[in-house]
Formats: sequence, C-alpha cells, structure tokens
Amino acid sequence: MAAQTRYAELARQLNSIGALRRGLLRALPADCPSGPAATLSLLHRHGEMRMSRLCELLAIDMSVTSRHVAHTVDRGWVERATDPGGDRRSRLLRLTPEGRAKLGELHERSAELLAGRLADWSDPEIGELIAMLERLRESFTRDCRPADASVPPPTPAPAR
Repeated sequence: MAAQTRYAELARQLNSIGALRRGLLRALPADCPSGPAATLSLLHRHGEMRMSRLCELLAIDMSVTSRHVAHTVDRGWVERATDPGGDRRSRLLRLTPEGRAKLGELHERSAELLAGRLADWSDPEIGELIAMLERLRESFTRDCRPADASVPPPTPAPAR
C-alpha cells in the first residue's frame, strides 16, 4: 500500500484536473456550453429518458436541468416526445440527428485540443493514461453500485 504522503500528492494532482477540465470546456463552441453539452452526451450514452433521470445523471436540480434541456430543444438538438409508459404530461427526451451532429462536433473539438496538448506524448503513454483513468473511475464507481447490480455502471464519455 502506498504511503499516506503519496495519497496526499495524488489528491493534489486530482484537484488540478479541474483546471484541465476548464481548458477543455473553453474549447466548446459558444452555442453549446458545458451544461447542454453534458445533456447531449448523456442522452447519447443512455438513450431517451425522462427529465427526472437526466437530473440524477447530471447531479443537479430540476430547474438547472430544465434550462439545459430548453437550450438543446431550442436549437433542435433534443426533442421531447410523449412517454408511452407515462401519463399524458410525461415526456421523454431524445437526441435528434442534429444533436448527434453537434455532439460529433464537440468530440472533434476536444480531440483536436487534446492532440495539440499531448503532441509530445507517445501512443503507449496516452493508452496508459486512459487505462489508469478508467481504473481510477472504476475504483470509485464500484462502491456506488447497488448490491444486486448485474450490469456495470455506464462508462462516462471522455472529457471533450
């Protein structure tokens, strides 16, 4: 087991990831800030869902989620469809082809930024970083699963 000082240094390094994430978010186009971008990503990863489920996945309250959804709906990236399993007021959120295209643009921008910043990294180094981050994420999500979960939790999209 690593010494306590190593864990303290790891905690400091993980805190600095916030600055890296903010750099990635600055690469987002003006018409799609981080909240709507996260909305598109989650709908792509999990498929259509109710607003309440999106709130859970975003880990934000309903009013903020509603603003993100309204932003995406206004631009034609997401549509609200009647939920056949709910009452007449219940709606499912669904990614549109335009939303898929916007998400592709977001991923491309992020990939270009990362390619530029990591140009001096070798392919094996990038692969090692990806593997270690996946392992770290799994270490944190493993304890959050219900005891009877037979399906692993969804894999978050790479930060883009």
